[in-house]
Amino acid sequence: MSQQLVVFQSLWAMERRNTDGWERSLEENVRMIADAGFDGVSAHCTNREDYRRLAELRAQFGLDAEGQCFPATVDELQPALEIATEFGLHHLNIQPDVRMRNIKECIRILDGWQRLAEQVDFPVFIETHRDRMTTDLHFTLDLLDERPNLRLLADLSHYLVGREFAWPVSDENHALIHRILDNSWALHGRVASREQVQIEISFEPHRIWVDLFLEWWKYGFASWSRRADENESLAFVCELGPKPYAIIGRDGNDTTDRWQESLMMRDWVRKLWNSRDEP
Repeated sequence: MSQQLVVFQSLWAMERRNTDGWERSLEENVRMIADAGFDGVSAHCTNREDYRRLAELRAQFGLDAEGQCFPATVDELQPALEIATEFGLHHLNIQPDVRMRNIKECIRILDGWQRLAEQVDFPVFIETHRDRMTTDLHFTLDLLDERPNLRLLADLSHYLVGREFAWPVSDENHALIHRILDNSWALHGRVASREQVQIEISFEPHRIWVDLFLEWWKYGFASWSRRADENESLAFVCELGPKPYAIIGRDGNDTTDRWQESLMMRDWVRKLWNSRDEP
């Protein structure tokens, strides 16, 4: 074997939230994801029965999974670890539901999660996300100063909109993002601008932001390849969320087809992966 990229689709991103009120079933969504050639799904790993049903569907269609959980304390991680151990996944993603301003207290919680994660045989990552412990780019870099081996999951959209980087992005800010990517072991795919956390990637005027994220993701792929073992796989999750993440028109509905944009993103990142070592 050799290093591989696996591309997942978020089940949250499959929600329509259209004004007509119609939603696909879980079964329809999983089949749609499998038929489109994705390698897996991303879903909450917080309710045993929900995750069991998803595991049955995944087995039927041969899909892997990212599990997501939202612990606020050390002990709150344990149920997600037990569910994931029972039903399996590629990796578990923690959105740390903690908003402390004190580095020392955050490190105490991160160390506690690390001790629990050492008891399972799948990777556990900490996501960069707004309104979480990692909400601020600079604070997260301070955490890395204290724990250089902290394994992150990079959702860079939150840092671009959160810090509102000037355009063009400075070398200094590129370097800060690169440091996050150098500690990242999976990625979430969403394109932000300085002002919106999720823009329409199929709109040509947004191409400058698409190209920025493609550049960052390519750097992240190359960085991961240098750090990872020969037979590991890197997960990239297409996560174009429904409103209020998605920009909507006057009618209350999406301005683009997010499913089609997810397919575009999937194709882009697979191409990036194959060219990750090129200048």
